[in-house]
Order: sequence, then C-alpha cells, then structure tokens
Amino acid sequence: MPLVNVKVIEGVFSQEQKRQMIARLTDTMVEIEGEAMRGVTWVVVEEVQSGDWGIGGQAMGAEDVKALQAQGAEPALAGRA
Repeated sequence: MPLVNVKVIEGVFSQEQKRQMIARLTDTMVEIEGEAMRGVTWVVVEEVQSGDWGIGGQAMGAEDVKALQAQGAEPALAGRA
C-alpha cells in the first residue's frame, strides 16, 4: 500500500493542478506495481507555508516559485546565490 507524499509551497498550485498530481502519481505507481494497487495507493499533497521552505540556505516563497515557473529554474536560482 504505497503512500506518496508531495509537499508544495502554498498558493502556487491550483486545486485542479493538485488533482492532476494525485491522478498522475497514482497512475505512475500503478504502472510500476500493477492495476490491483490502484485502490490502495494514497497520494497526499501537503502545502507548506510560504517562506517555510528553503533551497540552498535561502527561504523560498510562493512568488519565488512563480518566478521559477515563468523563467525556468536555472536563471531564477542563479540570481539567489
């Protein structure tokens, strides 16, 4: 009975995007383990308060993640060093 725990910064993903995460992660686990596991595969999406998440010693908030989404991860992170 797999449990997939996904942590995201609050305010970044819509309810529909979180539903897609749940569906696609479940499908991925079923591809690995077999269809019989679909009904017992749990996916939990937890939101972490903006600013309570850090990368490379720097706190990240929702606006930082949205900048990453808009610009691509490497340029945005390079500016935070």
